Amino acid sequence: MKIFSELAMSQQKKVAIITGAGQGIGLEIAMQLAKAGVSILLNDIDEQLASNAAEKIQAKVGVSCLALAGDCSEIAFIKKMVATAVADLGSLDIVIANAGITLFGDFLSYTPEAFNRVMQVNLAGTFFLAQAAANQMIKQGKGGVLLFMSSVTGHQAHKHLAAYSMSKAALEMLAKNLVIELSEYKIRVNTIAPGATLTERTVGDSNYEAVWAKITPLGRPASVEDIAHAALFLVSDQAKHITGQSLIIDGGWTSISPSPYG
Repeated sequence: MKIFSELAMSQQKKVAIITGAGQGIGLEIAMQLAKAGVSILLNDIDEQLASNAAEKIQAKVGVSCLALAGDCSEIAFIKKMVATAVADLGSLDIVIANAGITLFGDFLSYTPEAFNRVMQVNLAGTFFLAQAAANQMIKQGKGGVLLFMSSVTGHQAHKHLAAYSMSKAALEMLAKNLVIELSEYKIRVNTIAPGATLTERTVGDSNYEAVWAKITPLGRPASVEDIAHAALFLVSDQAKHITGQSLIIDGGWTSISPSPYG
């Protein structure tokens, strides 16, 4: 298809960091970017997942893909990711803060430990990765792209996800605010908000696909490819006048918002 050949051409010789990319949505985004010619620094907290994912991309696509395992909510590790991307791959042009944690719990009994972990990974990890990446992009002087991973739960209430939903809504506000901070340096910032998506985690639930197919207007939950194609567009030069926006990818679910709990 012409649009994807143009996307690929616009991405040649660029370098991306993608966090939480050992499997699922993050891995598919990494694979699609690699197919478009982008060199990848692939992060996951699980060393084996990160290594296997990078080897898979390298074997299937043939572009440079480095695995770097670690906790991307830790400041020292964030700095290491940025430094490694520049030292080993040559620059830093795209950052996709995909890593996140979901800890379900009733609001009335939700623990400080769970709350703080959700905020550390989902908010602090994204905030300080964006900060470190933006400083590197400013130093390079050629702009760049940041993409945050929100969720439909940042738009619609979902049972037992008060803390998680709050963190995802906050990421969308962060993207908007960074338009003021980073546009002068030609750094774009956007957010994608996936709805129900079939991944290794959700496929393990035998009812997941059937329930979400029933309550999603388009008749099915998303595939990881659905999410990755939207991400590929937003970080490409085809979207060079789009910043501060959030794109919901949910098959229409947030338009009517039926609960999966009945």
